Amino acid sequence: MIGSKAAVLLSLLALAPISAAPGHAEGAGGHQGHQQHQGDDAQPYAGQQTRRIKSLSDADIAELRAGKGWGFALPAELNGWPGPAHLLELAPQIGLSAAQIEQVRQIHHEMAAEAQRAAEDFIAAEDRLDQAFASGNPDADELRRLVSEAGAARADLRYVHLSRHLQTVQFLSGEQIAAYNRLRGYAADPCDKVPDGHDPAMWRMHNNCE
Repeated sequence: MIGSKAAVLLSLLALAPISAAPGHAEGAGGHQGHQQHQGDDAQPYAGQQTRRIKSLSDADIAELRAGKGWGFALPAELNGWPGPAHLLELAPQIGLSAAQIEQVRQIHHEMAAEAQRAAEDFIAAEDRLDQAFASGNPDADELRRLVSEAGAARADLRYVHLSRHLQTVQFLSGEQIAAYNRLRGYAADPCDKVPDGHDPAMWRMHNNCE
């Protein structure tokens, strides 16, 4: 009787699936993941862990401290609202008068000074946020405060740049704005082709094609 029961148990054990030991199964999965990782492209943030402020590169900090745009004014720039820095670069081609150039220079000077001050606040806020994670264990309330401070500093800096695009259009003609957008590559040059139905000489004269 005992022998028959033992035979049944042995038969059941033979039919049962063999499970790998937990350590072996995890090791196999880990090795497979490692192989996949080796075949992937480089991770996008690899190397950035050595930055002094993790969210800002040295080039970012240098550009911000120089009062440069850092892409903040793209909503204005790409919708046809000229910025002071590029207006000064293109002044001869656009046909700015001496008085207009002086106005643009004044706007640019004020913008650069304000942007540099606002940039220092933004950089400092990002530094505080970075240090909270690097040197401690920030709680939710502290994190909320630090994120809000960094966001407000960024918004202030962005406003400095965007607001100057509102000022420049106040003393530019429609033709000058159109010329700016053509020269910046945002619009087609009307001098390249005279539309059907228009007198070529008149079209070129009105669009300053000569």
